[in-house]
Amino acid sequence: MGKKYETPLLDELKKGAFPSFVTEIEKAAALTGQPEDLASMASDLLGHTELCYKEKVTHWKHGGIVGVRGYGGGVIGRYSDIPAKFPGVAHFHTVRINSPSGFYYQADSLKEICDLWDKYGSGLTNMHGSTGDMVMLGTRTEYLEPFFAEVSSRGWDLGGSGSAMRTPSCCLGMSRCEWANIDTMAITNDITQHYQDEMHRPAFPYKFKFKAAGCPVDCIASVARADMSIIGTWKGDIRIDQAEVKEYSKKMNIQSEVIDMCPTECMSFSGSELLINNSQCNRCMHCLARMPKALRPGTEKGATLLLGSKAPIVTGALMSWVIVPFIKMEPPYKEFYDLIDKIWEWWDENGKNRERIGELIERVSFPKFLKEVGLDPHPAMIKEPRRDPFFFWSEEDLAK
Repeated sequence: MGKKYETPLLDELKKGAFPSFVTEIEKAAALTGQPEDLASMASDLLGHTELCYKEKVTHWKHGGIVGVRGYGGGVIGRYSDIPAKFPGVAHFHTVRINSPSGFYYQADSLKEICDLWDKYGSGLTNMHGSTGDMVMLGTRTEYLEPFFAEVSSRGWDLGGSGSAMRTPSCCLGMSRCEWANIDTMAITNDITQHYQDEMHRPAFPYKFKFKAAGCPVDCIASVARADMSIIGTWKGDIRIDQAEVKEYSKKMNIQSEVIDMCPTECMSFSGSELLINNSQCNRCMHCLARMPKALRPGTEKGATLLLGSKAPIVTGALMSWVIVPFIKMEPPYKEFYDLIDKIWEWWDENGKNRERIGELIERVSFPKFLKEVGLDPHPAMIKEPRRDPFFFWSEEDLAK
């Protein structure tokens, strides 16, 4: 156990109805049996964070290149700029552990990881980081190699960091969800295994994230967070059970809660029968989510590929847009991987340092991107639903 600090600002964060990260750091600070140079990590973290809040300035500095032998990513270096004041966090490196598809863990596996982190780190974890990794928060440089040796000997691997492919992640898919149109967990695992080198040895202009969602509900929020979104969808008509529609009509106002909410206005309800103009449906899943017993996806399953989303970094937030309206996404995924390789090659040739793929496309134009990677324009390739297509018709085209 380390030094006890007065933390009036952090104490405010423990108030209220929700769990606080401050409480969890305090629990870690009370741990015993850690190596002497790690025993004060959590307690010094409290004092360090309190001072940052008090002075309204961060006292963390990025650690630059720090990692384990053979890997260019997976460890995020972090140092305090006031190490003499808080020696326990003079080093505070983060280690990313590649999470299993769907975040399924056995209890003894989690205990194993946590025991190792008590031995080699601060005892603090983040389950999970925004990228999807299991994040081990805070250790010293000299403990990175021994921790990695023990973790890897038990079958775990480091996740992605830096200008590389980040750890792919997905929703629970077919393991739990009746709406899943693709096996998200199998796809995520295959991408992880296929692109090991791209994940562990950064060579891109900047980061690249894959996220797979089983259906357009997109529980993993891939459209807002992934450079490449893989979203399960279907071809053909939505299957309708009219008897169940009648049952729903007794419990809800189908007109106002479903028909009027349809973004493409492709549905109608006579009071006894539900009709769908499937040629106008954009598969948003609202109607299926509201009436799951009455409506089901079509029988031919596949995925829509979208590209380019990111949080604000350089040019602001971007949502992804469709580049492939429908792809089967079945093993061995050759068509998918061929396309990814073309996209990465074009990005590598044209991207600036720290420029995400979506920012590059906005800078040089979507038509140029399509031409370079060999994709044909399609009406589904729109920046916003039903508005502002990326490709434009000339007056000559319209005259024809």
